[in-house]
Amino acid sequence: MNKMKPLIKKVFTTFVVSCLKLLRFLPLPIIHGLGVVLGLISFLFNKDHRDHAIRNLKQYNLTTNKTGLIGLLFKCTLENSKGALETFAIWFKPQSQVIPWVKKVFGWSDVEKGLQSGKGVIFLTPHLGCFEITSLYYGARHPMTVLYRPPRQKWLLPLITDGRERGQITLAPANAQGVKQLLQALKRGEAIGILPDQAPLAGEGEWAPFFGHQAYTMTLASKLAHKTGAQVFMAFGERLSFGRGYNIHIRAVNAGGIDTPTLLNAEIERTIQQCPAQYLWMYDRYKVRNQPPPPAL
Repeated sequence: MNKMKPLIKKVFTTFVVSCLKLLRFLPLPIIHGLGVVLGLISFLFNKDHRDHAIRNLKQYNLTTNKTGLIGLLFKCTLENSKGALETFAIWFKPQSQVIPWVKKVFGWSDVEKGLQSGKGVIFLTPHLGCFEITSLYYGARHPMTVLYRPPRQKWLLPLITDGRERGQITLAPANAQGVKQLLQALKRGEAIGILPDQAPLAGEGEWAPFFGHQAYTMTLASKLAHKTGAQVFMAFGERLSFGRGYNIHIRAVNAGGIDTPTLLNAEIERTIQQCPAQYLWMYDRYKVRNQPPPPAL
């Protein structure tokens, strides 16, 4: 039986991937519609997932009463499920079919000005809205190097690589070699992309408040900005209702705006508050990766 387990796992993985690839044949309204159905099922029957999300949302103090909390949780659950399905659809669909899903881009002229400096630009994209569409849109126009952390599920790695490395996008692993790639891209005057709200590994961050609670926060973005003089932007892809597409929001961060982890988290909070229902509240932002406990606020 033990000898059969790898074969069974391989067959199951192949089946799952084949099913996910079917999403490339569907229009965005259908994909988001299926996401709503999936979200409803999760909201009603996945108690562990729901309880974890409620604990997180209570910490953030975004609502003042239980009714508001449940309402926000319901919206978040539906949006997160849409996000899960749209991610695979974006990975598997041809780039030429995905780019037209972007309806408006706010702040693009600031990006072009930032590129003219020749010092590169840093895009900080939190787990907000559709974070796959932003890099794909930019990579269709200019070269970009995106930092990523390889998934625990090995079968996902080739999907991530094939889905994201399109146009002029290059992936850089979250290690010393990847950081070197980011620095080289900035020195060439190109763009890089980083998820600023991802919990860093031990020794790669500092404790700083995030929605009123201490969170271990990366220092990489500020170090790269200081070293290169690159212009920093906060960016996210707002998911429009009824599968109508996405609006990309890009906001320039003033010089020194992310000098400390506290300032960085304040910029992330400001961005999330533009569209709180589409943030990945289920992500454990406060998890500990073998670093010392946080100081008291």
